[in-house]
Amino acid sequence: MTQQVPSTEPELTAVRNFRDVGGLPTTDGHRVKYGVLFRSGHLAHATEDDAAFLASLGLHTIFDFRNASDQKLEGPDVELPGVRNVNLPLTDPADGSEFWKMVRDGDLEQLRTLLADGKAANRMINSYRTIIKERTAEHSQVLHSMAEDSVPALMHCAAGKDRAGLSIAVTLLAVGVEREAIVADYLESNALHRRYKVHRSSSSASAYSPEVMELLSPLFDARAEYLTAAFETIEETWGSVDAYLERGLGLTPGLRAGLRERLLD
Repeated sequence: MTQQVPSTEPELTAVRNFRDVGGLPTTDGHRVKYGVLFRSGHLAHATEDDAAFLASLGLHTIFDFRNASDQKLEGPDVELPGVRNVNLPLTDPADGSEFWKMVRDGDLEQLRTLLADGKAANRMINSYRTIIKERTAEHSQVLHSMAEDSVPALMHCAAGKDRAGLSIAVTLLAVGVEREAIVADYLESNALHRRYKVHRSSSSASAYSPEVMELLSPLFDARAEYLTAAFETIEETWGSVDAYLERGLGLTPGLRAGLRERLLD
C-alpha cells in the first residue's frame, strides 16, 4: 500500500531532479525515513532561494559524483554552511570530455555513427556495468560514511540520474529496499521537470531536430534496462547482493545494521 504523505518536493529554480528518497518500503516491512536521504542534479547554479532551502534540510554531507570535466562545464557546487562536500568521481574525466563534446558539437552524421541502432543505449548499459564493477571503493566509502555519521545526505552527479541513481540504488539495496521500489524511484528522473536540459553549441533548428533529439535521448533517459544491467552485474560478478555488499564493498553485518538504523524507520 502506498504511503500517503505531503509532497516534500520544492520548486527549486536551478537545481533539477531533487527529491527526498523517504517512504520507500523494505522487504521486511520498514520504510526509508523522510529527511535523511536526498538526490538531485548538480548544485552549481543554485539560486539564493535554492541554497536557503537546501541549507534548511540539515544536511551533514553532500556526495558529488561528477568528474573534473563535469565540474569544469557546470562549476563547483554552491557552498552550504556547515555541510561537508565530498567529491567522488564515478567516471573518468576523459569520458566526460568526450561525452559532453558529442552532445554539444556532434553533427547529425557523427551522432548517427555513434548513437544509432541501439549504440546509445548500449553505451549507457556498459557505463552502468563498469561503475558497479570498477567503483567499489567509492561506493564503499559512501556507505561506510553514512553508517558512521554522514546523514542526512544528498547524492548528486550532473543530471542526478545515472551516477547518483546508481549510488542511491546501491544504498537502498544495502538497507533492504524492495527492488521494484528502487526501480520506480530511479524512473522518476524521467519527469519533464526533472530532466537535464540538453545544450547544443549551435542554436539553429537543425541542432535540435527531432532526429538529433531522438539520437541523444537514450543518454538522458532513465531506463529500467540500465538499472537492471547494474543488478545483473552484481549477480554475475559476486553471486548475490549480500556477497557484493560484504566482499565488494566491505560492509560487515554491524555496518549494515548501523546503516539501517540511520536510514529506516
